[in-house]
Formats: sequence, C-alpha cells, structure tokens
Amino acid sequence: MNFFKAYDMRGTFGTDFSLNDVYKIGKALPQVVQGVRWLVGRDCRLSSDAVHDALVAGLREAGVEVTDLGRCTTSMVYYFTGEDGFDGSVMITASHNPPSDNGLKVSRKGALPVSYASGLNEVEAIVTGMPGEDVPKPTDDLPGAESPSAYWMRYRDFLRAKLAESPIANLRFAVDCSNGMASLFVHELFPDAVIVNDTPDGNFPAHSPNPLKAESRERLAQVVREQKLDCGVIFDGDADRAMFVNEKGDFVQPDYLIPIVARAERAKTFILHDIRTSRGAIEAIREMGCEPVMVPVGPAFAKPKMRELSAPCGGELAGHYYFAEFHNCDSGILAAIRILQQIAAAKAKGWTFSQLMAPITSRYANSGELNYKVDDKDAAIARVLAVSKDFGTEIARSDIDGVRLDLADGWLNVRKSNTEPYLRLLVEHRDPETLKRWIAILEEAIRK
Repeated sequence: MNFFKAYDMRGTFGTDFSLNDVYKIGKALPQVVQGVRWLVGRDCRLSSDAVHDALVAGLREAGVEVTDLGRCTTSMVYYFTGEDGFDGSVMITASHNPPSDNGLKVSRKGALPVSYASGLNEVEAIVTGMPGEDVPKPTDDLPGAESPSAYWMRYRDFLRAKLAESPIANLRFAVDCSNGMASLFVHELFPDAVIVNDTPDGNFPAHSPNPLKAESRERLAQVVREQKLDCGVIFDGDADRAMFVNEKGDFVQPDYLIPIVARAERAKTFILHDIRTSRGAIEAIREMGCEPVMVPVGPAFAKPKMRELSAPCGGELAGHYYFAEFHNCDSGILAAIRILQQIAAAKAKGWTFSQLMAPITSRYANSGELNYKVDDKDAAIARVLAVSKDFGTEIARSDIDGVRLDLADGWLNVRKSNTEPYLRLLVEHRDPETLKRWIAILEEAIRK
C-alpha cells in the first residue's frame, strides 16, 4: 500500500487509503503493538474526524480500551503516551502535507515510535490479508480517566511550568500557527505575542502547513519587519516542529538552532543531530563541551538513540527538536519556549537574534536542502559521488542515510527522501563562490 511510509502512514485520503483501510489498520495494530490501553488524538484536517471514527472502531473491535484526546497537537499525544503509561497511541495527522492528505503516527509504550522497520511492515501484511469489510458506524463517546479538556489543561500547565523557568517578558515576537494545532495553546502561553493564522482550519487557507517552504513564512517575516519585532516563530500543521525568523525576517535554518537548544537544556553530554546538520552547528556543539552524535533523518531513528545515550536533547534540519524531559520526543511548542528563552537572555545582554546566531551561521555558506525529482535515484547518487571526487580529499564518510562526504573545507549529503518522491541534496563550504560552483556541478550530475 502507498499509505505505509518509512516513519508513519501518510497519503492522499481517498486515493492512497480509505476509511476501510483505516478500520483494518485499527484492528491490526494491537496484534503488533501489544497492550490494551490506547490513546488517540487528531488534528483539524477535513478528513480527521472520519478517520478517527474508523480507527477507533477497528481498535475497539480488536478488544482494546481507547482514550480520546480529541483535537490536539502530535506532541500532546507523545507526552501523554509516556506520562500516563499508555500501551499504544495513534495521532491522526499528515503533519505538513497538503490539505488533501492525512495519516497515522503510531507509538508504543514509552512513546517509542513504530516505524515501518519496527512494526508497520507487520501491520501492512496483516491488513493486506484481511477481507474487505464495511466500517461500522460510531457508537458512543469514548471512555477515559479524564476528558479531553482535562488533558488540555494538564498539558498547558506543563508548558507553562517550562516557560516559567526563564523569563521572556523582554521579547517582542510574532507567532504563526499555520491554521494548525498550535492554535490551541499559543494565546494561553504567549498572551503578549503578535499571533497570526490562529484558527484551526483543515483547508490551511493562509499558506501551506509546511514552514520549510519560503512562501509559508512570508507573512510572519512581514509582521516581524513591519512591527520591528525581535523574532518570529512558525509551527507546522500538527505543531511537532517549530522554525524561526530573526529580527530582519530572515529564516534561521533549524539545524543552526540545535546548539541553542542544547544551551537551554544545559547539556554537557551527547547531543543528537541528523546527517544534514551544518558543520558550523556541529563545531559549536563541540565547543560547548558536548559530543555531537549523527543519526539518520527522522524521529524513528532519533528517539531510540536519545534513550540509548541518555542524551538531553537533539534536533534536525526539518525543525524537530527532541527532549529527554519530554519522554525523548519532539515538541514544537517546547522547542519554541527554549529558543525564545535563549533569545530573551541574549537581548538582556544587548544582542539581537542575528548576533546570537552569528558565531554559528557565519562559519560556512550553506545551500539549504535542495530537492530533485529523479527517476533513477541510485544512478543519480552514483553520479554525484563520482563528480565529487574532484572536490578535494575525503576526510570522513557516513552512509547511515544516503551518503555524507566531509572534505577539508566543506561537505555534501545526498539521500533519498523517506516521505516524498525526491532526491535531496545539501552542500556546505567555507567559501560562498566555491559553494555555488559545487552546486552547479552536482546539479548537472543529478539531471543527466
């Protein structure tokens, strides 16, 4: 099924999956993820209510007890899966995908992710062998120890406690909720902020729920510049990711902020980063006295590694930040709080956000992640590696996710996307002109 991906289940509703598929997945999940106490939440996508009903019908048919969080953020499902000891959980969301899409993010006890390699492959096999069945109509309200509103208040209070650990009252900032699930909390947490696109709407009328797209950040950047604010933060559709613009409205690439998050967590040990992370950020982590640990892209790899190393935090280029204090999971709102606290502390010293970031961002010129639609991705990767031999002496190589080649004054990573039909390329060099030359050579190799 096209619905099953490397990290979760995701696709176009009515094309890649149906309600009948979701019902069968609900029946299959408890056979793979053992346990009788399950937690379910959903985002505001137009199909989420119907998907929720089909999923719950399947879970109940399998004999499990389902507790409903109602509309919530993905991170809220992670938090209560770990905090309240649920055996399994499902968040109904397609995260940053277009409005026509939806999906299921599955976790097991301890909020550990269930990826294709760790169980979704078994679910797919079970579902494929099931006969077609009509989805039963929803019956009554779901049981649970607490109502959805009680869970909301507990989660809000948890975030408020984190916010109280370091003041941000001196900051003037904007928040863009992307018409997604961050809207449920931002007014309570940031009452003095300039807040935009704060009505949950599965049509995502303002812009794409993907903050990595430059057009999604245009309104936020405009507000920051026009009102002369210190920074702006934008969340994706399900609020498990956060990204920032500085006081000029310029995008701050999320991997540059990993050392800032580590500083906020007072980290002194291992810090996780993905294979696409800037060498400037990696160097900054080492200068803090921490040991950077490279992992493949995606929560399915980061979360288990966080537990294995007892790492206090980690982050990714895509804007996921992981916290030991958050059951080793990613939370966009908690990440925003920690980063805002560091920006506020810098402002108290007379520094702008740009000045705070300059020691990290000024070391190398960075291409950002470039995406290419290529029929034969393996052949394209081979061509990239062939032409890169002319870039200088290779000093390190990692093949944990595609290939990362580190050279004396720069590096590159080429990899297949696990969630979209793209070949992804990221390049960095000390010299901006050399970076442009490398990119041109690599792009020509990819497009041959």
